[in-house]
Amino acid sequence: MPEGSTKAPIRHSLDWQNPDFYDEEKLDAELRRVFDICHGCRRCFNLCDSFPRLFDLIDASPSGELHDVKSDLFKPVIDACTLCDMCFMTKCPYVPPHEFNLDFPHLMLRHRAVDNKKGKVSFTDQELTKTDRNGEIAKYMAPIANWATATKNKFSRNILEKIADIHPEAELPEYAAKTFVARAKNHELEVNQQAPAYGKRKAVIYATCTMNYNAPDLGMLARAVLAKSGVASEVLYPSCCGMPQLEQGDIADVVANARKVAEAFKPWIENDYDVIALVPSCALMLKLEWPLLMPKDEPAYEAVKKLSAATFDLSEYVVDIATKHGLAEGMQPLAGPVALHLACHARAQNMGAKAAEMLKLLPQSEDITILERCSGHGGSWGIKRENFPVALKIGKPVARKAAEVLRTAEENQRSAFITSECPLAAEHIVQGVENLSDATSSAPTKHIRAWHPIEIFAMAYGIKRMPE
Repeated sequence: MPEGSTKAPIRHSLDWQNPDFYDEEKLDAELRRVFDICHGCRRCFNLCDSFPRLFDLIDASPSGELHDVKSDLFKPVIDACTLCDMCFMTKCPYVPPHEFNLDFPHLMLRHRAVDNKKGKVSFTDQELTKTDRNGEIAKYMAPIANWATATKNKFSRNILEKIADIHPEAELPEYAAKTFVARAKNHELEVNQQAPAYGKRKAVIYATCTMNYNAPDLGMLARAVLAKSGVASEVLYPSCCGMPQLEQGDIADVVANARKVAEAFKPWIENDYDVIALVPSCALMLKLEWPLLMPKDEPAYEAVKKLSAATFDLSEYVVDIATKHGLAEGMQPLAGPVALHLACHARAQNMGAKAAEMLKLLPQSEDITILERCSGHGGSWGIKRENFPVALKIGKPVARKAAEVLRTAEENQRSAFITSECPLAAEHIVQGVENLSDATSSAPTKHIRAWHPIEIFAMAYGIKRMPE
C-alpha cells in the first residue's frame, strides 16, 4: 500500500438516492474510518476549523484515540466544514484513486443530508438559503434592507442576531434595487471590432445570485471588459446554483436547480456560446459538483454534462481569450500594488491560479502578492454568531499579508488593492485587516475597501476610474 497517492484526485459520484446513504449506522462507521485516518495523518491541521476540532476531541479522550470518542461529539467537527474542498484538492494524500478512498467534504455533506432528511436544519437556516426569493423581495426595498443590515446599525443587527443567529459585526452583502439581468437588458454594449478575439467567440453569462441581486455593477464591468476584448455577451439567470442548499445538505433541491439551469442554457450551448459563471462557488457547482450529484439515468444528466464542459470561471475566460486570441490594446499600469486572494472555490476547480494569470496580463504587473490561504469566511458559515470570531482567526494570516501590502503602499504614498474573486471573501479579508491589533500586526491608517479582479482589469482599460 502506498503512503500517499501521487496521482490526480478523482471525485466519485454521490449515491444520494440510495437508502444506504442515509443509514446512520453505516454513516457512523464511515465517519470513524475516515476520522481515524485523519487522526493518524494530521496534514490538514491548518485548513478549516474541522480538523483542529477533531484532533482536540481525540487528544482529550482517555486513550488519545478515536475509539474513546463518542459519536454524538462529532457534530462540531461536521458543522465547521465549509465545503471548500481544499483538503481534498491540496492536502489529503488518501483521496481516490488511493485505496483509502477519502473524500472528507462529501462525507460531511452526507452527514448534513441525513440531518436535513430528519428535519434537523433550523427554520432560519432554511430561509437564509433562499437567495432568489430573498433577493427578489429585497430589491424593492433595497435602501431599507441595506440600512437594517449595516453593522453600524446596532439596534437592527442585535435583532437580527436574536432571530437569525447572525453575528452583529459580520459584514452582509448589500442589495441592489435593479438586478444585473435587468440592467443588462436595457444596456447595449459596443463590441470592440479591433480586438483580436472579435467574431471568434460569443458568451452567455450566468449571472449568479450574488452578482444579480448584490453586485450588479461587477456584472456590468465583466460585460464591458468582454466587449473591450471583442466578445459579445448575453446575460441569463434561471435560478441559484444551489451552493447555499448544498451547505445545508438539501441535495434534492440542488439537483432541481441543476435541471432548471442546464435546460435554460442548453440552446445557448447548442449555438456555440461559452458559458461564464461570475462567482467561483457557482462555477465550481456547474463544472464539478452538479455532474457528481445528478443521477446518470436522468434525461437532464447529459444537459448538465454539456453545461459543465462549456462553463468557464470569469478569470479563466479572460485568460483563455488572451492565450488563444490576444487582448485588445490600450491597457495602462495600475496605481499601486495588489494583494490578490485566491478563492478556495476557484482553486478547487483545478484550473490554476487564473486570477493571478489575468492580472499579470496588465502592464508593469510585477507588484502582485498572492494570498493562497483560506479567507476564513466559508459562505453562510462565517456570518453566524458562534463562527464569526473563528472565521476571523482562520483568515488572520491572509489579513496580515494584505495589511503588509497596504502599509508598504502607504509609506510610498501609493494606492493599493485588496482583491478576491469571491466578493464575500474580499469583504471578510478587509474586516480581518481592520481587526488587526496584536503585537505583530496593525491595521493601515487609511480607509480600505475590497476590490474584484475584474474591477482592476477594467481600471487598466479605462472602463472604471482608478482611485486617486
